Amino acid sequence: MRKSLYPRLAAQSIRNNRRFFVPYILSLMGNVAAFYIMSALVSDPGVQDMTPGHSNGYYYVQMMMSMGMFIAFAFSIIFVFYINGFLMKQRKRELGLYNILGMGKNHIAALMLLEGLYVGVIGIVGGLAVGMLLHKLVTLLLYRALDFAVPLGFYISWSGLAETAILFAGLIAATVLVNLVKVQVSRPIELLRGGSVGEREPKTRWLLTLLGIVTLGGGYYIAVRTSSGVEAIALYFVAVFLVIIGTYCLFTAVSVFILKALRRNKKFYYRTGPFISVSGMLYRMKQNAVGLANICILCTMVMVMISGTLSLWLGTEDISQRLYPSDLQIRVRYFLDEEDPFNASVMLADAESYINSEGVAITGERTMTTIKFGVGLDDAGVFHTNTRAEGIVSSYSLDVLTAAVYTDLTGETVSLQPDEVMVYGTDLTTLEFRWDDRDTGEENYPATTFQVVGHLQESPWFSPQISNQLCLVVADESVLTELYQAQLAAYGEKNASFLEWYAYLDLDCSDEECQRLTEDYWEGDKTDYGAGRWEYMSWNSSGQGRSELYGLAGGFLFLGLFLGFIFLMATVLIIYYKQISEGYEDKRRFEIMQKVGLSREEVRTAIRSQVLMVFFLPIVVAAIHIAFDFNMVEKLLTLFYLHDTTLTALCTLGTLLVFFLVYGVVYLLTARTYYKIVER
Repeated sequence: MRKSLYPRLAAQSIRNNRRFFVPYILSLMGNVAAFYIMSALVSDPGVQDMTPGHSNGYYYVQMMMSMGMFIAFAFSIIFVFYINGFLMKQRKRELGLYNILGMGKNHIAALMLLEGLYVGVIGIVGGLAVGMLLHKLVTLLLYRALDFAVPLGFYISWSGLAETAILFAGLIAATVLVNLVKVQVSRPIELLRGGSVGEREPKTRWLLTLLGIVTLGGGYYIAVRTSSGVEAIALYFVAVFLVIIGTYCLFTAVSVFILKALRRNKKFYYRTGPFISVSGMLYRMKQNAVGLANICILCTMVMVMISGTLSLWLGTEDISQRLYPSDLQIRVRYFLDEEDPFNASVMLADAESYINSEGVAITGERTMTTIKFGVGLDDAGVFHTNTRAEGIVSSYSLDVLTAAVYTDLTGETVSLQPDEVMVYGTDLTTLEFRWDDRDTGEENYPATTFQVVGHLQESPWFSPQISNQLCLVVADESVLTELYQAQLAAYGEKNASFLEWYAYLDLDCSDEECQRLTEDYWEGDKTDYGAGRWEYMSWNSSGQGRSELYGLAGGFLFLGLFLGFIFLMATVLIIYYKQISEGYEDKRRFEIMQKVGLSREEVRTAIRSQVLMVFFLPIVVAAIHIAFDFNMVEKLLTLFYLHDTTLTALCTLGTLLVFFLVYGVVYLLTARTYYKIVER
């Protein structure tokens, strides 16, 4: 056999099987382009040339894109091997025929090596070309999401090109190696029959069914019962793992149990539509189960990523306004020191003098003092500073405000006695605090008890926490000071919380000028104010804070949409290949049914019923996953200071509806391919 025959035969093979190879090559190009774009964004020098006031912009871009590169390539490995396995199954008969007609396995290996080379060159080179063309467009979208100015110029990342080409060339080489091993260990007769080998009727596996119910129920239980952001961090991937295991068991074992139960119902089963659909799905359920579970998990991943990141981005403005309610925020942490007490008036006067000296007018100001520290609630309804005390059921971050500060924040005037409080975060009517040493458990200060005279529906003090928030409104600063001294006795000065003084100043200047003020302020010597003892001070402008928040939220949104697109593309292709595979398998079965008397219209009805049942089952289960996952996603978003449940719910619902619409379009397109194969 002449060597020149191999390249022509490999090209002809790809051309003849273009229905399989073209989507595979296009998906490979998409993965390559996506990986290159993220790699180029990491190294693009224009990304580093941020406009003034965006000090962490480059960090956000680099962090998000590096994370995206890892996820995208890891997913590409799984996806490429999945599609390659499908291609090998469909082409086994063709390869077996080559072997029967005289081509040795070495010749077939050379043919497959050339096919892999063609696919790799077209996919990688084409993907890099698409990536270079789309890089600038993606940069525009990213910077729009980050609320940054767009860098000028066109950039090609040579290191990104090399890294992408090497990684994906290695991936294609690995798939070719796997294919060669399969061919070498297979006999010709196995190759000839490989494309038509069906699945035996699966047995009802009670242990796997029970495992599916337990794992899925456990994952749902964790998701619903999670009560704080810190719990969500610790348990999210545990819940995800359980749900994934439960999903595979659901489609593999629980679905078989349900189908066999339907078959035992004679009134339902012995009708044309249910008979064909149920028997067909049951016969091939092992093969269907893995594909359906993959589609379900991918759909869930896409919707969770997009809804969560969209909620965060849309809520950024509200977060910014609550975190930075004035143009300039001054924050000072201090201990009570009788010898050199902190003097807030002197500190504020110094700030005012500096701002006025810079030619900037102060249009409004307010100050407040607060304290925050951690406590644990036991099963008897008592709060302890020792959060490891026996019987602790949940942890809280406690914020204490005075009635005067509450009035300043809300405009509502309240009058409280020293033993009375208003509270947010608990429905208890009496609050008892025990000041236990967190190491020894010994009580270092007399217990404090308050009577609750009002339960607040919203926290007056926006203090983002990874644990549950408990906010107390007390009578005056003497009560606040007493609480400070009590927790100081319990924790000791090394571990105790500071008192915190805040000054909120509204300035008659732009965000850029305000940012310049905060930067220039620290150029001089700020160690001696004459304001007494203090431990830490910060100046934060609302413009800088807003930019940081949009940088973080926009980066997550971009990454969510980017990876969501990759996963959606994979979902579409898996569905497409699944429809083709089932079409070829069902074609002969429906031909036999027509020969024994089934009308063409009955065939169409049965086909439509089966396709609808198989196609929409994963998205329905994914929607159920999303519903149970909502609470945990909401708690995770509180780590990014988002507490707007309504916004998160609307984004989740909107994402679900849009995804159902896209999924329906995919169904119409791929089902047409299935119908053509079956009815041909």
